[in-house]
Amino acid sequence: MPACSASLVCLLLLLLCGLLGGLVLCICPSVCSCSGGHRVVDCSSRGLTKLPPGLQHNIRFLNLSFNSLQDLDGQLSHYAHLRTLDLSYNRLESLPPALPRSLWDIRAAGNHLRTLDKNDTAYHWNLKVLDLSDNELERVVFINNTLLSLHALNLSHNRFWTVPTNMPHNLESIDLSHNYLAQIIPGSLDRLQRLAQFYLHANRFSWLSEGIFDKLIGLEMITLGDNPWACEEEENITRLLRWAEQTHATVLGCPCYTRPICGKTHLATTGKHSALFTEPPLWVNSRGERHDGQSPARTAEVTSSYQAKSALFETGIYQDKRDVNESEDHILFVWTSSTSFNSFSTHTSTAQPQSASKKPKVANSRNKGHGLHVDTKQTVTLTIVALMITFTIF
Repeated sequence: MPACSASLVCLLLLLLCGLLGGLVLCICPSVCSCSGGHRVVDCSSRGLTKLPPGLQHNIRFLNLSFNSLQDLDGQLSHYAHLRTLDLSYNRLESLPPALPRSLWDIRAAGNHLRTLDKNDTAYHWNLKVLDLSDNELERVVFINNTLLSLHALNLSHNRFWTVPTNMPHNLESIDLSHNYLAQIIPGSLDRLQRLAQFYLHANRFSWLSEGIFDKLIGLEMITLGDNPWACEEEENITRLLRWAEQTHATVLGCPCYTRPICGKTHLATTGKHSALFTEPPLWVNSRGERHDGQSPARTAEVTSSYQAKSALFETGIYQDKRDVNESEDHILFVWTSSTSFNSFSTHTSTAQPQSASKKPKVANSRNKGHGLHVDTKQTVTLTIVALMITFTIF
């Protein structure tokens, strides 16, 4: 009998430890807001200069956008369950090293990144979305046969003069708009046979080599508008115009303003196009300032129940459509554009942004400094069991 009582006492202690363990694990930093069992964490627009303490080790979504972070060297490496990381609009000069290899989505727009080294992305086999737009990038280096899962790459609003070579060959969407691109090295696009959307508008192209797009067999849409095409050089431009008319892809912004849209597909489906160009977030301009002149602070959306969007989810190409159970890991990203084609004209290849009055919605999940949260049902259940065992013993 004493042995039985001792066993029951041990069981009671284990249950109490489990209850206390729940208290320790379910922590949300007081400066952030959390949902989804504290695994979806929004710390955007909090004026942070360092990573907030108290983050759970098993978080899945972390929004650190619109802060003043400068260095996160090694601070995120042990969050081995992290799927989405938003570092947009901070003060980073390089992508933090040793990011978790579990990541599906990295967003670091609006920082001060100058280069992307091969080691920055060498081991991110699971990465699907990489957004480095609105930085100061002049060079990116990718290693062969890496980033095999990467489907969307946004390098718009940077300082590229040449289209990057050796880009991951499974890419479906590449945005290189609003750079200083003047050439595409022959053969550099030949491996991108799954590429469907290619954004090249608002650059400095005057001509392109013959057959430069011929290996893009999956191409569905390409943007070429707002480039200074050398229309007087008939020999060079005629080949490009001929390709633009004969390709099965939709060409938005035909060279030399011959027409707004080219391509055989457009001829068969005139009036049915809704996709146009990528745009920066509706409440910021190309350098992170809001349309109303205020600082970007307090403008990012607050995350809520795995359905909140990151600071860049308002961009057309990265509009996400989610049907997520909070207990599951899978998130489906669908890259579409919400920009209406009606705003297109023959003299510009950028879409008119929607009204700047459309501000992000803030969810009521702010964690008003309480810090510790415990699932109510779990707490009640464990308490009842503990009381029953206590009565049995005594």
